[in-house]
Amino acid sequence: MVRLPYVTALTTLFSYGLLFAFGQLRDFFRKILDVGKSNNLKGYAPICLGLEDFYTRRLYLRIQDCFGRPIASAPDAWFDVVERYSNDNNKTLHCTTKTSKCLNLGSYNYLGFAAADEYCTPHAIQSLKKYSASTCSVRVEGGNTKLHVELEELVARFVGKPAAIVFGMGYATNSAIIPALVGKGGLIISDSLNHNSIVNGARGSGANVQVFQHNNPARLEDVLREQIAAGQPRTHRPWKKIIVIVEGIYSMEGELCNLPEIIAVCKKYKAYTYLDEAHSIGAVGKTGRGVCELLGVDPADIDIMMGTFTKSFGSCGGYIAASKEIVCHLKHTCPAHIYATSMSPPAVQQVISAIKVILGEDGSNRGAKKLAQIRENSNFFRSELQKMGFEVLGDNDSPVMPIMLYNPAKIPAFSRECLRQHVAVVTVAFPATPLLLARARICISASHSREDLIKGLEVISKVGDLVGIKYFPVEHEKTASSEKLKKLQ
Repeated sequence: MVRLPYVTALTTLFSYGLLFAFGQLRDFFRKILDVGKSNNLKGYAPICLGLEDFYTRRLYLRIQDCFGRPIASAPDAWFDVVERYSNDNNKTLHCTTKTSKCLNLGSYNYLGFAAADEYCTPHAIQSLKKYSASTCSVRVEGGNTKLHVELEELVARFVGKPAAIVFGMGYATNSAIIPALVGKGGLIISDSLNHNSIVNGARGSGANVQVFQHNNPARLEDVLREQIAAGQPRTHRPWKKIIVIVEGIYSMEGELCNLPEIIAVCKKYKAYTYLDEAHSIGAVGKTGRGVCELLGVDPADIDIMMGTFTKSFGSCGGYIAASKEIVCHLKHTCPAHIYATSMSPPAVQQVISAIKVILGEDGSNRGAKKLAQIRENSNFFRSELQKMGFEVLGDNDSPVMPIMLYNPAKIPAFSRECLRQHVAVVTVAFPATPLLLARARICISASHSREDLIKGLEVISKVGDLVGIKYFPVEHEKTASSEKLKKLQ
């Protein structure tokens, strides 16, 4: 959890207060200047209204050049970023024909499969020629190929579950699956920092939703005990089912789930466990099997395992791995399986090939090397950032490492200066994070060489000094002060 210093909190609140005040002032004068002008609504209420619209117009648009930057190459260790310009103070952005080659520290291409691969790419091209780019049908009609069946069997074997089902979109895997698993009369207990896809899936289920303090098994037990004792609202009948939803690696925190303790609590109170491994499957664990392998948890103790193919496997889509009964139920009830077009065959083949490389079934040891490389790269980069004095969130072995920025003015300053020095980073602010906890999210890849990482560290260190986001003492300063103290003693 982030412990926000009081001084930083006050200065950040003051900055947002200034932006809000000047934004309201500009809106006030705009209304005066627009008096008498026709708004062409003809009785219709404005679609964009309220604080969300104000935030977009007066805060987001000022720095929108820091987001949604188009790229003109594969998201490898280095990629080409399209240069843009604006003639109206960032309200609209226009692409140029120029590109800038930048170090990619933003894409979650953890194992480097998103670029051309000697094993995956030829197989994906071959499947494109054989099956075309799309099945143009849903799985239950004409969109179920041999590749889809093979991938489901391979995923189930890879994660250690009896069966699996795949979907064409990772976000929809959560948002469509959760309502198919639990509904009215059920209880969902969700980690406070779960992904938006989980939040929307829980809201759409009709079940009662309770939140527990992030990654805190003791608070989870308190919530479970309270809810089981109280029962359903008004009737106080027992809950039909209880599902606890957590993530393997939290995408905005880079933090590993306290999985063994959470499973122990769920078993004690007979609650189902739903684990989202979008950022952990393929990226952590000795053989890439995610947090279960890393933390020594038996996959049989997890009732529903969810993951995506967009991170470690260089493709798109997601999966659910569970018992045969649960997977069969989902195939008959989940709208994402029944009504959505099936996953593109070349994308399916890409995942199959990537998993085979990880398992060593391609006849090489490249998969093991990639796993060792992502672990080494992640731990090296994290330790160096911490030595420089940055406030870095997350745990060792996690390829996601947020650097805290806090102040709204530091978001565009950090992003633009890094880009100017040919390092592409992702900055994240409200509503993706709490208002006061803006950050830059660094994602490390196995495709990064040590020279790439050193280049990135040098630029981030320079920009960090310039922007003023080194909130902790630099390590050599700590050593010098401790030696001075010893001499005085």
